[in-house]
Amino acid sequence: MNPFWILFIALMLLSFIASKSVESKFKRYSKIPTNGGMTGREVAERMLYDNDIHNVTVQEVNGTLTDHYNPTNRTLNLSHDVYHGTSVAAAAVAAHECGHAVQHATAYSWLSLRSSLVPVVSFSSKWVSWILLAGVLMVNKFPSLLLLGICLFALTTLFSLVTLPVEINASKRALVWLNTHSITSVDTHPYAESALRSAAYTYVVAALTSLATLFYYVMIYLDRR
Repeated sequence: MNPFWILFIALMLLSFIASKSVESKFKRYSKIPTNGGMTGREVAERMLYDNDIHNVTVQEVNGTLTDHYNPTNRTLNLSHDVYHGTSVAAAAVAAHECGHAVQHATAYSWLSLRSSLVPVVSFSSKWVSWILLAGVLMVNKFPSLLLLGICLFALTTLFSLVTLPVEINASKRALVWLNTHSITSVDTHPYAESALRSAAYTYVVAALTSLATLFYYVMIYLDRR
Protein backbone atom coordinates (compact mmCIF):
# COMPACT_ATOMS: atom_id res chain seq x y z
CA MET A 1 0.00 0.00 0.00
CA ASN A 2 1.15 3.53 -0.76
CA PRO A 3 2.82 5.05 2.33
CA PHE A 4 0.71 8.18 1.92
CA TRP A 5 -2.50 6.17 2.21
CA ILE A 6 -1.18 4.50 5.35
CA LEU A 7 -0.45 7.95 6.77
CA PHE A 8 -3.89 9.27 5.82
CA ILE A 9 -5.63 6.27 7.37
CA ALA A 10 -3.60 6.72 10.54
CA LEU A 11 -4.48 10.41 10.70
CA MET A 12 -8.16 9.70 10.08
CA LEU A 13 -8.08 7.18 12.92
CA LEU A 14 -6.37 9.68 15.19
CA SER A 15 -8.97 12.30 14.25
CA PHE A 16 -11.78 9.90 15.13
CA ILE A 17 -10.15 8.99 18.45
CA ALA A 18 -9.51 12.64 19.34
CA SER A 19 -13.11 13.59 18.52
CA LYS A 20 -14.54 10.74 20.57
CA SER A 21 -12.20 11.60 23.44
CA VAL A 22 -13.54 15.16 23.55
CA GLU A 23 -17.13 13.93 23.55
CA SER A 24 -16.41 11.31 26.21
CA LYS A 25 -14.59 13.68 28.54
CA PHE A 26 -17.18 16.42 28.18
CA LYS A 27 -19.90 13.91 29.06
CA ARG A 28 -17.89 12.60 32.03
CA TYR A 29 -16.83 15.99 33.39
CA SER A 30 -20.34 17.37 32.91
CA LYS A 31 -21.23 15.38 36.03
CA ILE A 32 -18.57 17.09 38.16
CA PRO A 33 -19.75 20.39 39.69
CA THR A 34 -17.62 23.52 39.96
CA ASN A 35 -17.08 25.51 43.14
CA GLY A 36 -20.08 27.77 43.73
CA GLY A 37 -22.21 26.16 41.02
CA MET A 38 -21.74 28.92 38.44
CA THR A 39 -23.25 28.27 35.02
CA GLY A 40 -21.20 28.52 31.86
CA ARG A 41 -22.90 31.80 31.08
CA GLU A 42 -21.98 33.20 34.50
CA VAL A 43 -18.39 31.99 34.12
CA ALA A 44 -18.14 33.70 30.74
CA GLU A 45 -19.65 36.96 31.95
CA ARG A 46 -17.41 37.07 35.00
CA MET A 47 -14.25 36.33 33.02
CA LEU A 48 -15.15 39.03 30.53
CA TYR A 49 -15.77 41.48 33.36
CA ASP A 50 -12.48 40.59 35.07
CA ASN A 51 -10.66 41.33 31.83
CA ASP A 52 -12.46 44.67 31.44
CA ILE A 53 -14.34 43.51 28.36
CA HIS A 54 -17.81 45.02 28.22
CA ASN A 55 -18.68 44.92 24.52
CA VAL A 56 -19.06 41.14 24.11
CA THR A 57 -22.47 39.49 24.30
CA VAL A 58 -22.81 35.99 25.75
CA GLN A 59 -25.59 34.05 24.04
CA GLU A 60 -26.92 30.52 23.66
CA VAL A 61 -26.71 28.61 20.38
CA ASN A 62 -28.10 25.29 19.21
CA GLY A 63 -26.11 22.09 19.00
CA THR A 64 -23.61 20.19 21.10
CA LEU A 65 -20.06 21.47 21.46
CA THR A 66 -20.85 24.24 18.98
CA ASP A 67 -19.29 26.84 21.28
CA HIS A 68 -17.30 29.60 19.61
CA TYR A 69 -16.32 33.25 19.80
CA ASN A 70 -17.21 35.43 16.83
CA PRO A 71 -14.87 38.43 16.59
CA THR A 72 -16.92 39.96 13.78
CA ASN A 73 -19.98 40.75 15.90
CA ARG A 74 -18.27 40.24 19.27
CA THR A 75 -20.53 37.44 20.47
CA LEU A 76 -19.56 34.56 22.70
CA ASN A 77 -21.77 31.67 21.64
CA LEU A 78 -22.30 28.80 24.06
CA SER A 79 -24.18 25.56 23.41
CA HIS A 80 -27.14 24.70 25.65
CA ASP A 81 -25.21 22.32 27.91
CA VAL A 82 -22.41 24.83 28.41
CA TYR A 83 -24.62 27.92 28.73
CA HIS A 84 -26.76 26.37 31.47
CA GLY A 85 -24.31 23.82 32.83
CA THR A 86 -22.72 24.13 36.27
CA SER A 87 -20.03 21.52 35.69
CA VAL A 88 -16.27 21.59 35.28
CA ALA A 89 -16.74 20.81 31.58
CA ALA A 90 -19.11 23.74 31.06
CA ALA A 91 -16.82 26.11 32.94
CA ALA A 92 -13.74 24.98 30.99
CA VAL A 93 -15.41 25.41 27.60
CA ALA A 94 -16.92 28.79 28.52
CA ALA A 95 -13.60 30.06 29.85
CA HIS A 96 -11.79 28.80 26.76
CA GLU A 97 -14.11 30.74 24.46
CA CYS A 98 -13.64 33.78 26.69
CA GLY A 99 -9.94 33.30 26.14
CA HIS A 100 -10.54 34.09 22.48
CA ALA A 101 -12.44 37.24 23.45
CA VAL A 102 -9.48 38.30 25.60
CA GLN A 103 -7.14 37.60 22.70
CA HIS A 104 -9.28 39.82 20.50
CA ALA A 105 -9.39 42.60 23.06
CA THR A 106 -5.62 42.52 23.53
CA ALA A 107 -4.84 42.19 19.80
CA TYR A 108 -3.16 38.82 20.24
CA SER A 109 -0.96 38.49 17.17
CA TRP A 110 -1.82 34.91 16.22
CA LEU A 111 -5.56 35.62 16.41
CA SER A 112 -5.10 38.75 14.30
CA LEU A 113 -3.21 36.70 11.70
CA ARG A 114 -5.90 34.02 11.66
CA SER A 115 -8.65 36.61 11.29
CA SER A 116 -6.82 38.19 8.36
CA LEU A 117 -6.70 34.80 6.64
CA VAL A 118 -10.44 34.10 6.98
CA PRO A 119 -11.62 35.93 3.80
CA VAL A 120 -8.94 34.34 1.63
CA VAL A 121 -9.45 30.87 3.09
CA SER A 122 -13.22 31.16 2.72
CA PHE A 123 -12.77 31.96 -0.96
CA SER A 124 -10.19 29.25 -1.63
CA SER A 125 -12.17 26.54 0.19
CA LYS A 126 -15.02 26.95 -2.30
CA TRP A 127 -12.84 26.10 -5.28
CA VAL A 128 -9.78 24.25 -4.07
CA SER A 129 -11.25 20.72 -4.22
CA TRP A 130 -12.40 21.13 -7.85
CA ILE A 131 -9.15 22.76 -8.93
CA LEU A 132 -7.06 20.04 -7.29
CA LEU A 133 -9.18 17.30 -8.90
CA ALA A 134 -8.89 18.89 -12.32
CA GLY A 135 -5.22 19.55 -11.73
CA VAL A 136 -4.49 15.89 -10.89
CA LEU A 137 -6.43 14.64 -13.92
CA MET A 138 -4.70 17.07 -16.28
CA VAL A 139 -1.35 17.39 -14.56
CA ASN A 140 0.62 16.40 -17.68
CA LYS A 141 -1.11 18.90 -19.98
CA PHE A 142 -1.81 21.72 -17.53
CA PRO A 143 0.58 21.41 -14.56
CA SER A 144 -0.05 25.04 -13.65
CA LEU A 145 -3.65 24.13 -12.73
CA LEU A 146 -2.47 21.69 -10.08
CA LEU A 147 0.05 24.26 -8.89
CA LEU A 148 -2.77 26.75 -8.45
CA GLY A 149 -4.71 24.18 -6.42
CA ILE A 150 -1.65 23.53 -4.27
CA CYS A 151 -1.27 27.24 -3.59
CA LEU A 152 -4.93 27.53 -2.58
CA PHE A 153 -4.71 24.44 -0.37
CA ALA A 154 -1.54 25.81 1.21
CA LEU A 155 -3.63 28.71 2.51
CA THR A 156 -5.99 26.32 4.30
CA THR A 157 -2.99 24.47 5.72
CA LEU A 158 -1.52 27.74 6.93
CA PHE A 159 -4.85 28.55 8.56
CA SER A 160 -4.82 25.20 10.37
CA LEU A 161 -1.28 25.76 11.61
CA VAL A 162 -2.01 29.30 12.79
CA THR A 163 -5.08 28.01 14.62
CA LEU A 164 -2.91 25.85 16.90
CA PRO A 165 -1.27 28.62 18.96
CA VAL A 166 -4.59 30.49 19.07
CA GLU A 167 -6.40 27.52 20.61
CA ILE A 168 -3.58 26.55 22.96
CA ASN A 169 -3.21 30.12 24.22
CA ALA A 170 -6.97 30.43 24.81
CA SER A 171 -6.90 27.26 26.91
CA LYS A 172 -3.94 28.52 28.94
CA ARG A 173 -5.76 31.77 29.66
CA ALA A 174 -8.87 29.83 30.65
CA LEU A 175 -7.08 27.46 33.00
CA VAL A 176 -5.17 30.23 34.75
CA TRP A 177 -8.37 32.21 35.27
CA LEU A 178 -10.36 29.20 36.50
CA ASN A 179 -7.66 28.37 39.02
CA THR A 180 -6.99 31.95 40.15
CA HIS A 181 -10.68 32.65 40.78
CA SER A 182 -11.29 29.28 42.45
CA ILE A 183 -13.89 28.20 39.90
CA THR A 184 -12.05 24.89 39.94
CA SER A 185 -10.41 23.35 43.00
CA VAL A 186 -7.30 21.27 43.50
CA ASP A 187 -9.42 18.19 42.92
CA THR A 188 -11.36 19.40 39.87
CA HIS A 189 -8.79 21.53 38.05
CA PRO A 190 -7.08 18.49 36.44
CA TYR A 191 -10.42 17.64 34.82
CA ALA A 192 -10.60 21.06 33.20
CA GLU A 193 -7.03 20.65 31.96
CA SER A 194 -7.81 17.20 30.58
CA ALA A 195 -10.93 18.41 28.74
CA LEU A 196 -9.16 21.34 27.07
CA ARG A 197 -6.10 19.23 26.25
CA SER A 198 -8.29 16.72 24.42
CA ALA A 199 -9.92 19.54 22.48
CA ALA A 200 -6.48 20.84 21.50
CA TYR A 201 -5.52 17.42 20.11
CA THR A 202 -8.30 17.67 17.53
CA TYR A 203 -6.70 20.84 16.15
CA VAL A 204 -3.26 19.22 16.13
CA VAL A 205 -4.55 16.24 14.13
CA ALA A 206 -6.41 18.53 11.73
CA ALA A 207 -3.23 20.53 11.10
CA LEU A 208 -1.15 17.38 10.53
CA THR A 209 -3.78 15.99 8.15
CA SER A 210 -3.83 19.21 6.16
CA LEU A 211 -0.04 19.30 6.05
CA ALA A 212 0.18 15.68 4.91
CA THR A 213 -2.43 16.29 2.20
CA LEU A 214 -0.54 19.34 0.96
CA PHE A 215 2.66 17.33 0.77
CA TYR A 216 0.81 14.60 -1.15
CA TYR A 217 -0.31 17.02 -3.86
CA VAL A 218 3.14 18.57 -4.03
CA MET A 219 4.64 15.12 -4.67
CA ILE A 220 2.12 14.49 -7.45
CA TYR A 221 3.09 17.81 -9.05
CA LEU A 222 6.82 17.08 -8.80
CA ASP A 223 6.56 13.48 -10.01
CA ARG A 224 4.29 14.00 -13.02
CA ARG A 225 4.97 17.47 -14.40
